[in-house]
Amino acid sequence: MGLQEPAGSSSSLSVSSPAPNSKPAAKGNVIAWHVIANGLGLSLADSLHIAILASVLSLIIYWLIRDSHRVRNLSGKHVFITACDTGLGNSLAKWLDKRGFCVIAACATEKGCEELRSCSSLSLKTVNLNLADSNSIARAVVLVTEEMAGKGLFGLVINAEGTAPVAPTDWLRIEDFHSVLDVSLLGSIEITLKLLPLLKKAEGRVVNLINAKGLAAVVGGGYSLSKWGMEAFSDTLRIEMQHFGVKVSIVEHGFFKAGVVNSDVIEKYLLRLWNRLTPEIRDSYGEKYFVEYIKAQRSSVKRLYDSDISKIIKCVEHALIAKYPRTRYGAGWDAKFFWLFLSYAPSCLSDMLLCMTFPAPAARGRSVPGVLINI
Repeated sequence: MGLQEPAGSSSSLSVSSPAPNSKPAAKGNVIAWHVIANGLGLSLADSLHIAILASVLSLIIYWLIRDSHRVRNLSGKHVFITACDTGLGNSLAKWLDKRGFCVIAACATEKGCEELRSCSSLSLKTVNLNLADSNSIARAVVLVTEEMAGKGLFGLVINAEGTAPVAPTDWLRIEDFHSVLDVSLLGSIEITLKLLPLLKKAEGRVVNLINAKGLAAVVGGGYSLSKWGMEAFSDTLRIEMQHFGVKVSIVEHGFFKAGVVNSDVIEKYLLRLWNRLTPEIRDSYGEKYFVEYIKAQRSSVKRLYDSDISKIIKCVEHALIAKYPRTRYGAGWDAKFFWLFLSYAPSCLSDMLLCMTFPAPAARGRSVPGVLINI
């Protein structure tokens, strides 16, 4: 005996069919979640908390998986690195050379070029480069273009780190600012602009190494200015170049010992600046201030400096070989915590911390605590 449709079956069928503007999948998920929550005896607040935690956990897992993807076939990909005579740039060039990249290392001196070539593979090439000289930059770009032989440049690593005159602002002259900004800011921007056509051709990467001290203006001079400038330049470049497949990353690193002990070089700069001050400015600060200022610098070096330069190298390597490189990397505990906190802290708090770190001039009318140090 056949089954008969009950009366009103057509209307009930039409109700069960989804309306054109409805979202059956979403409603189904909500209903399913309510059924599970009711079955477990969870309240609405508990259900919401669990949903949020599950969402956060899913995002973390997604990010970890995405972050682990790597670019294949690194051999034959060219990377140009600046400031490779010594220190970080030198170590980075050697490491990327061992990883299979075709490294083009820029050195300020011919001696630096020869020493780097002597301890690297035959694929590593060197070029003389002075970032403060536009003619030197133009010559380097020509050599890089010839080395590419019609191919694009996969990576550009800007390492313009150097010891700059850092001192109270009224100890400085305008040429002291130029000596820093012409290299660490303007020179870095110029070499990047001239290599952009090669980077766009290869859909390559730009990795800018920036000392995290630039996140907070601690001392006078062009040092913090150059770092802030490179942060802004990197951000605008990243947004504009994404349309051409070029990825831009910033490695914000802390203080690392590489080569010459940085505190000794800083003290030589300070001594030179102190000796050229006018008697009026020198008397307003007092000799005790100078000694205590040196002591504060030495203390900062001792507390913040790290000897493991590989932390920076690993960040640069990830920015070059990751399929989805990060926008910013933090290398070193002081970069991740101290300088980042100082940059976001209220001005009254950061000012107080810095006033506690550095001495007060004699003109303030109060004594400067501390022990005299022979220089």
